Amino acid sequence: MNQPISRRHFVASTLTAGAAIALMPRTSLRAANAASNKIVLAVAGVRSGAPGGSGRGLELINKFAALPGVEFKYVVDVNKSYLAPAAAITEKKQGKAPLQETDFRRVLEDKEVDALIVATPDHWHAPMAILGAKAGKHIYVEKPCCHNPHEGEILVEVAQKYKRLVQMGSQRRSIANVRQMVSDIQAGVIGNLFLAQCFYSRRRPNIGFGKAGTPPAELDWDLWQGPAPRTAYRDNIAPYNWHWFWRWGTGEALNNGTHLLDVARWAMNVTFPTKVSSFGGRWHDVGLDDWEAPDTQEIQLEFGPGKGISWFGRSCSTYGAPGYKANGIVFYGNKGTIDYDGAGSYTVYNLDNKPLKTIGEDPGKKSNLANGADPGLNDTHALNFIESIRGGAKLNAPIEQGYTSTVLGLLGNIAQRVGHSLQIDPKNGHILGDRKAARLWTRDYAPGWKPTV
Repeated sequence: MNQPISRRHFVASTLTAGAAIALMPRTSLRAANAASNKIVLAVAGVRSGAPGGSGRGLELINKFAALPGVEFKYVVDVNKSYLAPAAAITEKKQGKAPLQETDFRRVLEDKEVDALIVATPDHWHAPMAILGAKAGKHIYVEKPCCHNPHEGEILVEVAQKYKRLVQMGSQRRSIANVRQMVSDIQAGVIGNLFLAQCFYSRRRPNIGFGKAGTPPAELDWDLWQGPAPRTAYRDNIAPYNWHWFWRWGTGEALNNGTHLLDVARWAMNVTFPTKVSSFGGRWHDVGLDDWEAPDTQEIQLEFGPGKGISWFGRSCSTYGAPGYKANGIVFYGNKGTIDYDGAGSYTVYNLDNKPLKTIGEDPGKKSNLANGADPGLNDTHALNFIESIRGGAKLNAPIEQGYTSTVLGLLGNIAQRVGHSLQIDPKNGHILGDRKAARLWTRDYAPGWKPTV
């Protein structure tokens, strides 16, 4: 297991994974493949069949296994039926079959494993990452990094205490064009940035009313629930619709909104808000299924005088608001505007809406954020994580940043659930003077699963 390397020299990686590998000197490639520099991984959550493509875990296998000197020793899933296909994909990619495991805790006992990739349902993200870091593993955790703010705070503290690298899967932090856009904004290309409006649209099908029954034989339903309070199995929860139930999921605001909110906050160079509001609900298919989270929601975040971020999500329509793409961010400054497509392209406009410059191969094309795996972003997030473990780079999305961005969507959901605006302490994101809302800062846990430092 790799230990932290002292006096590291960090360099940020901004090339695409393929280009970065192609440009590596032959000596670097040999070093990456050297046995002493091999990075051994395990990935938890490898199901296939996500809407729009394969599951996120499988896509991460494809990304990481393509990097020199990286080997998957384990594929992990509580559903046994997903393991053999994932192992076959991994073997084809790396030339060696990984071990198959249903309980990630056994993987944490293996000292050969350097890092754990967490691609499970949301309610598992922070608890699994916390246990992994405490076991000495570096962590790549998919967004959102936590199901509630309190466990996210614990994850940040655990990463610091145990000196583990923890990267959130906000890939746009590792896209060269997005990094350039943020640099342009912070250099004043559109003047003072005062508003960022984020948009996400996708038509998701009705999920019906779940029927109670016996879990499939291949699914360990108790372990699937893990840290969540126990409930009877219903047939419309796994493998995907858990996103829309508060017990396990965080709604579209964290499922896809996290990506855009993270870029908006990064560009505006702010941390926690001072006020959070939300409106919306299950408006499209109201009364037709047991979906709990909003399918229509607007979150408004204020960061003191003259700075705000909003996120407008529609899980009921693929049509973007007039004048906007279905997915992306519009940045408003006092000298101009930037239209970002949510992937790797953006256009800068002056105050008269005259295009000044466009960055990206196909500006104006709608980004495919509906792809649950990777919308063709050409990101180098996996490479950045691996090179950071080796000591040759600095994390592009360290957990401190990932947690801060995740809290924006979580606070929006809390405001939605309590039905009123929240006053926030901008120093730490905590809710002020609202006992009802503050109860949602954390959650109830199943016995034995409450995260601790």
